[in-house]
Amino acid sequence: MQATRLAIPDVILIEPKVFGDARGFFYESFNGKAFDEAVGHHVEFVQDNHSRSSKGVLRGLHYQLPPHAQGKLVRCTRGAVFDVAVDIRKSSPTFGQWVGEELSEENHKQLWIPPGFAHGFLVLSETADFLYKTTNYYAASHERSIAWNDATVGITWPLSRLDGAPSLSAKDVQGAAFEAADKFD
Repeated sequence: MQATRLAIPDVILIEPKVFGDARGFFYESFNGKAFDEAVGHHVEFVQDNHSRSSKGVLRGLHYQLPPHAQGKLVRCTRGAVFDVAVDIRKSSPTFGQWVGEELSEENHKQLWIPPGFAHGFLVLSETADFLYKTTNYYAASHERSIAWNDATVGITWPLSRLDGAPSLSAKDVQGAAFEAADKFD
């Protein structure tokens, strides 16, 4: 596996070594020891999630506040998504900045998004299966959402790859402005 720190160094791009031939492929999608070495400390995952979405669905920008903050290891196993992490740690030198990567069934890339980040993704393919491990359990009372199109954050979503406007849940339509959103210290 190759681990690359992105422009926000706490967000890490994970690229597994894929062994493929005419029959198909094999790769180790998670190895605790290698992952801990890549991030520099032990990470314990407690929940695995799987979502399926249609083209144009935009989920996010979601996060949970302490003491239920979640780190996420995310990947797309069917189709393709544009995945985004926004630093919402007020004490961070990259506070308010974002990074994005295309994750797909072809490139097998994964992103480690530690606690203190809002997360979202846009489905680029006809359908996408999105899998992620979390470091804490879902806690609805601590869940928050920042508007996907907040001008302060200024995410450059690849909307030109869609057939129209992104499709949002009722919860995501009501996402808070970045300036008004609850944040981490």
